[in-house]
Amino acid sequence: MKKLGFIIIISLVSFRLCAQEMVKSDTQGKVIEVGIIEALGDTIPLDTWFLNEQNDTVTLRQLINKPTILLFVYFDCPNLCSPLMDGVADVISKTDLQLGTDYQIITISFNTKDTPEKAREKKVNFVQKISKENQKHWMYLTGIQENITTITDAVGYKYKAQGLDFAHASAIIILSPQGKITRYLYGLSFLPFDLKMAIIEAQKGIARPTINRILEYCFAYNPASKTYTIQITRILGSFIIVIALIIFIILIIKKKIN
Repeated sequence: MKKLGFIIIISLVSFRLCAQEMVKSDTQGKVIEVGIIEALGDTIPLDTWFLNEQNDTVTLRQLINKPTILLFVYFDCPNLCSPLMDGVADVISKTDLQLGTDYQIITISFNTKDTPEKAREKKVNFVQKISKENQKHWMYLTGIQENITTITDAVGYKYKAQGLDFAHASAIIILSPQGKITRYLYGLSFLPFDLKMAIIEAQKGIARPTINRILEYCFAYNPASKTYTIQITRILGSFIIVIALIIFIILIIKKKIN
């Protein structure tokens, strides 16, 4: 029975690795200038330093001691950044987890021209739904290019300067208390349940693949027709691998039983 249990555990691990490889294969070999290349399970460089709203020098190691929502913006952004921060403010006002106790938020500007003073001004706009005693647990950081690049590279966040503005993705990244990347959530608004589960898993250090990536693996967007089409060849290839793995496991189990 011990051997059978061991085989089952190996099987489950194999299926998980197979699913992860399906997602990884979709990004390998591509040069992505703007977007996100997920780094699930990696630990961010905690000794990277920034300036907080009070103009104090702080390291990420000093700040991160609980599950953390990490997001990247720049303060003069005319498009995505304000809706993203508004979306974060909205979802934390609806979740039953306690900001400052169960989790915290860190916003990092990737524009070196942003200053602690601008961070203070921007923060005021998005903490109105948070009690005053908890507003300190949503931290706004600015920094030099070297440190900005260090953290954005570590989490796979790709952005590109376009004149005075930047092209960039819209997402939040969930970190464990040890700085481990455990989840990416995409978009400008988020469901309270999704955020709650991501924070609970981050507390346990559990890294989960994002369902969006799996859907992207199975479907391709056609810009001409503005529709998604299923990628039969890719799915069929993955299906054959899974079936072969199941048959292999069944044969091993039968052999052990006999």
